[in-house]
Amino acid sequence: MKLRGRGFSAARAAKWLLAACAALAGAWLAAVILFAFVPVPFSAVMVERQLGAWLHGDFDYVAHSDWVGMNDISPNMALAVIAAEDQKFAQHWGFDIDAIQAAAAHNERSQRMRGASTISQQTAKNLLLWNGRSWTRKGLEAGITLAMEGVWTKRRILTVYLNIAEFGEGTFGVEAAAQRFFHKPASRLTASEAALLAAVLPNPLLFRANAPSRYVQMRQQWIMRQMRQMGGEDYLRDNRLR
Repeated sequence: MKLRGRGFSAARAAKWLLAACAALAGAWLAAVILFAFVPVPFSAVMVERQLGAWLHGDFDYVAHSDWVGMNDISPNMALAVIAAEDQKFAQHWGFDIDAIQAAAAHNERSQRMRGASTISQQTAKNLLLWNGRSWTRKGLEAGITLAMEGVWTKRRILTVYLNIAEFGEGTFGVEAAAQRFFHKPASRLTASEAALLAAVLPNPLLFRANAPSRYVQMRQQWIMRQMRQMGGEDYLRDNRLR
């Protein structure tokens, strides 16, 4: 009888676990569909940062963002993040296979890890998941990325990314970043300012747009060269990103 009870309990636990996973997957899919049309009020990373600050006793920290549509974002900013983060953004279906293979080869040779996440993957992670490098999170990220690529347009993915990306401590989204660092709306960002914001994206808590290191300045100049080589605003128009 005890063995039967244990078997019954294990089966019931497995059933509840499966139901919980299905509910979570359904919630993520519902969020992907919902945010294809409505502004994103906050992201999972924003919640993670805010709760982390409170748990460490920092009650002055505020995760701040201001949603703006693509028409209210300077073309320079859209082009800068593509040039800096994902130059095949308009062509791939969510994953840059060449970049993944190159990163894997680099990581085998070096102790300094290199990532290969596309803008689509970063949007999926920032919006609905948590920071970290576990295989579980990467697997979930891949599934959500595919869902986004299937439901959203590339323009929508870029719009959401620009509104939830972290640009500094407590500063999320390009509008909040433009106001904080340049005292102007995102619609008026110059190529130089946009490239500087894009330059800090790999580590916005270490790199600072309002006090750029020599490395950040060099990266800013590289991004500006890439923006020109890509064709400037014509690139955005040709790929229906404006």
